[in-house]
Amino acid sequence: VDKTKRLANPKIKQRGEEKGLSDDVNAYDLILKDKERLLSQQEPVRFVFSHSALREGWDNPNVFVICMLKHSDNTISRRQEVGRGLRLSVNREGERTDDPAIVHDINILTVVAGESYKDFVLNLQREVSEALSARPRQANEDYFTGKMISTEKGKIEITSAMAKQIYRYLLKNDYTDDEDHIAENYHQAKEAGKLADLPKGLQAYAQPIFELIDSVFSDDALPKPADDRKSKGNPLNSENFHKKEFDELWARINHKAVYWVEFDSDELVKKSIQALGQELRVTPLQFEIRAGVQKDAVTEDQMQQGEGFLAEQSETVYGETVSSESKYDLVGNVSKRAGLMRKTAAKILGAGTSVFNQFTQNPEHFIAQASRIITEQKGTMIIEHIQYNQTDGCYGKDIFTANQSKQDLSKSTRKLKKHIYQYVETDSEVERRFVDDLDSGSEVVVYAKLPRDFLIPTPIGNYNPDWAISFNKERVRYIYFVAETKGSMSTMDLRPIEKSKIECARKFFDEINQRIQDGRFKYDVVSDYGELMDIIRPKTN
Repeated sequence: VDKTKRLANPKIKQRGEEKGLSDDVNAYDLILKDKERLLSQQEPVRFVFSHSALREGWDNPNVFVICMLKHSDNTISRRQEVGRGLRLSVNREGERTDDPAIVHDINILTVVAGESYKDFVLNLQREVSEALSARPRQANEDYFTGKMISTEKGKIEITSAMAKQIYRYLLKNDYTDDEDHIAENYHQAKEAGKLADLPKGLQAYAQPIFELIDSVFSDDALPKPADDRKSKGNPLNSENFHKKEFDELWARINHKAVYWVEFDSDELVKKSIQALGQELRVTPLQFEIRAGVQKDAVTEDQMQQGEGFLAEQSETVYGETVSSESKYDLVGNVSKRAGLMRKTAAKILGAGTSVFNQFTQNPEHFIAQASRIITEQKGTMIIEHIQYNQTDGCYGKDIFTANQSKQDLSKSTRKLKKHIYQYVETDSEVERRFVDDLDSGSEVVVYAKLPRDFLIPTPIGNYNPDWAISFNKERVRYIYFVAETKGSMSTMDLRPIEKSKIECARKFFDEINQRIQDGRFKYDVVSDYGELMDIIRPKTN
């Protein structure tokens, strides 16, 4: 589209074609060799730039709209993409438009995100707040409340009562001014070594509290922004990693195996057709469009809580108003996702017109839901027939240390004593409580969260168990244990595919156990540490 809003006709020769040049070559030359003409008001050509074209080597300050065509969870990528538009634009003379009277009216960036408005703004604000350190302006109760300080017994949180005591201490000794800024009196007293004593209840934490007060005005005391391009350190607990008990546990569970299964394809087709007729409900295609703007003034707390943006309007667009020329290989997609031969998938999908007609309402949802239902039926059938045969292959211990991806240690618990690493990334509150109990349990010698590369093959997808635990042999019946943690063990709460994978894992570990002469291990699914202890049945004197 050009600036005159006329559609370009590809059959009509454009500039340069009579000279034997293609549109692509002319576009390339215009962008990279004749930027002045491209930016001039007389040039009618407009361009849509891809992110990769702006990755390096050429910078355009006049970016006002960014459309995210591809969803990404990569935090650096998200910041870079948004950052392409966070530059002061230039006028026709090439001057930055930074006049205070117009800077906020002209330099407005519109981001069109493919994910939901809520998810996008929350993730963006969270990433910015985690990467940047805001310099606090006031030493008030709100600033001190909730801050973590390091003590000899570990980290503790400043309560509201403690924050009030700190604030009153500063006021009483004229260490702050009328606007709650740190006053010169504090600097002078600290330099002379004559700071007033803290209240009795705070004196045990004097050093970290004064460091916290220093952070109000000292850049050196502020936490430094992290470099997200490097992995966050998670030191190995070498003593635990090389313990005899962990080596013995790993030697029992690190074997690989292959499976084979036979079942009646006609029976699967019949059950799948019946399940699709009863369960498949494809929702019509619809889009929710939400728009919002960033607030004029955003505090650090608002940014951390995801309150920096204000939603202004929303609109729902339904499928009948949206057309698409995308072509789908329906049979191919379903057969691939469900792990079936094409002819089997074709039999299932072609059996019922009422089921098949739902495909036109929302192709993506149809493929996803149909594949899930068929996979669940297949999973139910294979549990009874699957068999595993152990191979000569084994996982090495380097699986715990090699190719370690960056971990989000903000989701980890406190520093651990019995895990093979000092910290562990947890996925839920259930796992966090489980880790706390494992680390404090007197029965536990060493434990590890199994890496994502430790996989058990099943016909419905690979399965990765959660934990490997070695117990004190004098205290329990089962010394070696592999655990899967779930919030609820009710069969109604576990998805059919999860149940099927767990049952396959039971058969896999049974096969491995059969070859162990002494000290077999136990595999089971538990919801908490108490349930685990019920299974291993502690020995009584």
